[in-house]
Amino acid sequence: MQTTTVFLILTALCVVSFITGRKRSQIVAMQQGGLSTLHSLPNHYGYMAAVWAALPALLVLILWTGFEGSVLHKLVVAQLPPAVQALPAEELGLYYNQVQGFARGAIDSVQLDEAQVKAAAFYRETASTFSQVKAALVFIVAVLGALLALRRITPVLRARNHVEKIFEWVLFGCSFLAVLTTLGIVLSVLFEAIRFFNVIPLTDFLFGLQWSPQMAIRANQVAASGSFGFVPLLVGTLLISAVALLIAVPVGLMSAIYLSEYASRRFRAVTKPVLEILAGVPTVVYGFFAALTVAPFIRGLGESMGLDVASESAMAAGLVMGIMIIPFVMSLSDDIINAVPVSLREASLGMGATMNETIRRVVLPAALPGIVGGVLLAASRAIGETMIVVMAAGLSAKLTINPLEAVTTITVQIVTLLVGDQEFDNPKTLAAFALGLVLFFVTLLLNVVALYVVRKYREQYE
Repeated sequence: MQTTTVFLILTALCVVSFITGRKRSQIVAMQQGGLSTLHSLPNHYGYMAAVWAALPALLVLILWTGFEGSVLHKLVVAQLPPAVQALPAEELGLYYNQVQGFARGAIDSVQLDEAQVKAAAFYRETASTFSQVKAALVFIVAVLGALLALRRITPVLRARNHVEKIFEWVLFGCSFLAVLTTLGIVLSVLFEAIRFFNVIPLTDFLFGLQWSPQMAIRANQVAASGSFGFVPLLVGTLLISAVALLIAVPVGLMSAIYLSEYASRRFRAVTKPVLEILAGVPTVVYGFFAALTVAPFIRGLGESMGLDVASESAMAAGLVMGIMIIPFVMSLSDDIINAVPVSLREASLGMGATMNETIRRVVLPAALPGIVGGVLLAASRAIGETMIVVMAAGLSAKLTINPLEAVTTITVQIVTLLVGDQEFDNPKTLAAFALGLVLFFVTLLLNVVALYVVRKYREQYE
């Protein structure tokens, strides 16, 4: 039985446990004189029964799924001939993968030897047994948990407190898991970046003005050392992001002001969803639009004005990226502006201020923290964009602030360095982790600035 099927059965058991627990609490209450004798609502007793059925069974299912693969691997390997078991770990892993693939119908038996065919038959039989035992064990644990919860139902049982405490721990576990995930990502990038800085000095990386991460594979190969200067990538990233924000922030903010303060309800109901559709367009579509339409247009316009414009330029990528992040600025700013209390507007208008003055001196200052948060979210989106830059700005790491030239960004270089069969023991590949670490700190800096602005200006309106 598949894990998905077991999970669906467990969900059905939880629903039955909820209904049974709620019904039993009502019966017990009627025997004691009415529902008023219950400490909690009948639904809380149902929730308690469902939780007691779900959590232990779900824990068993997770543990079984986590250890099933390794146990099955050891059992199958134990059935193989001693000569096969003595193979190196890499060859034994490949041998086992062929057995597993044939057992699942993904590999033809012509590619296997007799021992692998027998091992595949044992694999199928053992996996089927494990699946049946897993389903039975989860079912038994769920039923026992539900029965134990039903037996505890009495009028004095604090079911509501019990359920709320359990959900509090569940929410704490989810938040703790999110923190651990973030910490794991940071540490994994940090350790590989440290390996890179053991080969390339940190000062050369942070202050170098050339980026050419071409490393030799052999000692006698030409160009045995590369240049890992980070500055051209940082300048290119900031240049394209600045162009994008110069487009997105004014257009998005002005759109939000009009939709929230001037537009009619009918116009707002139509226009806002249409603008938000831009956020759902895949970035590769924006990349095609930038490469096939915007970039040639900018080049032709520049040539007509006597300017030398590259076929792939920061201007083309920035313009299209600005169009892409307009919905982020517009939607968030609109929500924040609408959240400003109406009393502030009415007080300003009552004092004789015009609508324009009310928006500039009352509404926008009150909504400033949220607007700044939206702008920084858009900036983070622009800094992390890859496809548009690859297709419209190119891969050339030039140190320039001219938006008409071709540049590249940090994210594009990370993708370029990790494409293909790469060994994680040379500076060229490890440079991607160093770039990721720096990009992480840039994003962290944006978040710190956003928190500072929010805390500084929020106090004036509380």
